[in-house]
Amino acid sequence: MKTILSATILSVFGAQAALAGPYDGVYKQAANAECAMIGVDGGAVRIADGIFYGVEVECRMADPVNVLDMDALLYTMQCSGEDQVFSERAMLMNKAEGNGIIMVWDGYAFVYDRCPEPGAVDVDAPATDDAAAPVTDAAATE
Repeated sequence: MKTILSATILSVFGAQAALAGPYDGVYKQAANAECAMIGVDGGAVRIADGIFYGVEVECRMADPVNVLDMDALLYTMQCSGEDQVFSERAMLMNKAEGNGIIMVWDGYAFVYDRCPEPGAVDVDAPATDDAAAPVTDAAATE
């Protein structure tokens, strides 16, 4: 009984791990994009469990094919949004430098930087006035 339960748990968690793709994450549309706002202009895009969530569109990323002599995958994107349903091909690859991806559609190429994990410090973010303020010891100023 214990062996059957262990095998069932492993198969469930193994199946969930298999759904995660090599490009899963949240990515900025622009340097000053708001990472918490996914799928809107000025926000971010997300790839999770084989689905690309873009601006007012969702695409199921199907039939991945390795691109010869490149660290890239070519997908059939089955998309819907704004009262449209369409299918196109898109190639994804990791950026050569930095933490992000390049997504190439027919005639278009997009470079997306990965958003920092929630709670993590974004080293590329500009310092705020509060962050730049000097720290003083209350006892030293009395």
